[in-house]
Amino acid sequence: MKRQNKQVGLPTRQQIIDFITNSDTPAGKREIARAFGLHGQDKIALKALLKDMADEGLIDSAPGRAFHKMGGLPRVTVLRITDVDDGGNVWAQPERWEAEGVPEPRLRVRERGKRSELAPGDRILARTEEAGNGWIAHPMKKLQRGEALMLGVLHEEGGKLWLQGVEKKERRDFPVSDAGGAQPGDLVLAEKAGRPPRITARVTQRLGDPFEPRSFSLIAIHKHGIPSVFGEEVFEEAVRVAKLPIIPPRAPLGEGDRDAKRRGGGAPSKTAADAAAPPPPSAVPLPEQARAGFREDLRHLPIVAIDPADARDHDDAVWAAPDDDPGNPGGWKAIVAIADVSFYVRTGSALDREARRRGNSVYFPDRVVPMLPELLSADVCSLKAGEDRAALVCHLQVSKDGALKAWRFTRAVIRVAANLAYEDAQATFDAGEGAMIDALRPLWGCWAALDKARRKRDPLDLDLPERRVVLDEKGRIMSVAPRERLDAHRLIEEYMVTANVAAAKALEAKKAPVMYRIHEPPAREKLVALKDYLATFGVEFALGQVIRPATFNRVLERVGDADFRPQAMEQVLRTQTQAYYGPQNAGHFGLALGSYAHFTSPIRRYSDLVVHRSLVEAYRLGPGGLTADEATTMERIGESISQLERRAMEAERETIDRYVAAYLAEHVGQVMDARITGVQSFGFFATVEGVGGDGLVPARDLGTEYFRYDEAGQRLVGDDSGEEYALGQRLRLRLAEANPVSGALRFELPEGSFGGAGGGRGPGRGKGGPKRVLKRRGRPPGIRHQGKRR
Repeated sequence: MKRQNKQVGLPTRQQIIDFITNSDTPAGKREIARAFGLHGQDKIALKALLKDMADEGLIDSAPGRAFHKMGGLPRVTVLRITDVDDGGNVWAQPERWEAEGVPEPRLRVRERGKRSELAPGDRILARTEEAGNGWIAHPMKKLQRGEALMLGVLHEEGGKLWLQGVEKKERRDFPVSDAGGAQPGDLVLAEKAGRPPRITARVTQRLGDPFEPRSFSLIAIHKHGIPSVFGEEVFEEAVRVAKLPIIPPRAPLGEGDRDAKRRGGGAPSKTAADAAAPPPPSAVPLPEQARAGFREDLRHLPIVAIDPADARDHDDAVWAAPDDDPGNPGGWKAIVAIADVSFYVRTGSALDREARRRGNSVYFPDRVVPMLPELLSADVCSLKAGEDRAALVCHLQVSKDGALKAWRFTRAVIRVAANLAYEDAQATFDAGEGAMIDALRPLWGCWAALDKARRKRDPLDLDLPERRVVLDEKGRIMSVAPRERLDAHRLIEEYMVTANVAAAKALEAKKAPVMYRIHEPPAREKLVALKDYLATFGVEFALGQVIRPATFNRVLERVGDADFRPQAMEQVLRTQTQAYYGPQNAGHFGLALGSYAHFTSPIRRYSDLVVHRSLVEAYRLGPGGLTADEATTMERIGESISQLERRAMEAERETIDRYVAAYLAEHVGQVMDARITGVQSFGFFATVEGVGGDGLVPARDLGTEYFRYDEAGQRLVGDDSGEEYALGQRLRLRLAEANPVSGALRFELPEGSFGGAGGGRGPGRGKGGPKRVLKRRGRPPGIRHQGKRR
């Protein structure tokens, strides 16, 4: 272990984190003291410092009293081998992972010398190394074997049971050594055993029929380890807090109120019983008594909630009116009312611990896995029409040009006038008549002003379609189609963005902790890749310029309505960095904003709940504020919820793919309009126009000639004919396979045949397993769910 340069006194927190992160051996208190040359009283002080760092969430202790960076991996730890892929790559995960709410990482095992003898279920003591966005493990010692579980579907072929994994990348089937009572067609959890190439599977749990309605989301829940059941303690606490009165009784005038009067703070604000219309946003904040727990009564305002038709919860509602402030001629005053979740979910409670563990709600076509129990998420906190609800309210003052002139935050009681679907709100406004038209007209008027400011800001404008899966009452798929994009969607988005900006700026004004939503500018290497990609279509992209969101918008304007426009938008999207949460502001590149925080969805995002608590504490709005402990662990919370957000996005995307594959399974053998979405040396990927879902056309199925891969041009070119298959190209393809369990599709040319020049294996046959057809029980003859992606 390398000794640090001699220094006087204790090392800093950052020096300790750097040391334990870079140490080649476990770093306990003794090793840290030796490295920094500490003796006597300094060693006692070090012990206290390490305890403080652990309490602050900066470090955690591993078995054996060694330390590691919180949220990371110990430098030396025990790993479990989870997979050995066709290329011989060995993958592992930590056997012990206690970072709260942080998904465990997947490590590539790097061995020296001979071919690996490690197999799924093996356990190793390994030195870990962070490399880029991933981790590398260097084995030190092989330990006693454990087990590795995989999710898959059983099928029978040749008198034997085989296990097909649900993941698209799983190219092999495994012979089943013990079915555990499960039958062909069952979705199961199984333990992999044996050594390559003879790995078998032993069923440990039967989960049911994978083709039953509503099973596709269950696959994602099991695969990603998404918590889906609330414990008894959490449920009982939800029942208790649901009874909290949102309009507390009037309290007698206290010392704080007398002090406020002496300071010129004015008379106490009106209570819920006698409150008048809210003052304009330019007015001074509410005095001390309102901050102590009293709520503004906004129940007289026609506040409306506009959401998707299939929304399960309602976080936000909006109201607007022309501003009567003479200092804001032609301007608007607006209210964005958000469910006051911090009033019910207090820091450190069972509800809070569970919400942080989940990080966010996860939305599937057939269900939602909520961050909070449904008693709160779908009832008590949800802003339902005609019901009194607790809200944290952002009052906005907007100029006629859309500039945000002033803002203030209060707690209030509201009564939503109507819950409207986007389509209904749009239809009512377009018709100019209806029950809510008087509330909608000013909302559209204020939005027109906000939209002026947005256009001037020129944020990144990628109009990528979102697929909507429509199910009937039994969970059967009725249709899969892109969601229609309406002005009503843009209107709500702009109100939410404005309120999020106001929340960040309000906290900055108080020098209070902020959980920012951060989106950093693209990295240079991604910009170079975009330049090379656009050059293949004759579109110039200069790297020497200052890159702004508007830069990409101008590129897409030059692309126009060309066939490759969808691919160009997707490539621009891939160029962007991944947004994340954290307490250190780096701006939001995509929205072209300097300060941005998520404030508008505390029912479904923990980040917003943290922002609410900080506002409550900073502006003294009553109970449920941010605690000192939370303020010191904001970075760790941000890392955790960022990873959980990515987990949810991946689970949601995979589930949509499975639904699309199930929908298309009814059309196997049909020729349909498709578009090439990716080109590789082994073939190209295509998607069905208007439906989605990516499927492979293997190069070996393109005919008898050899097709060369032009990486720069993103195309396959035939040696003899010169025929091309290029990114963005539209063509007709026959759907050859659709596997709802994995979400994988496979296409072929209408006149194509299997095998090509290389004599391929033909449909349904892959490495390690027999030719097979997965059939849904009771499905009419002729409908096949075949194979895996190749």
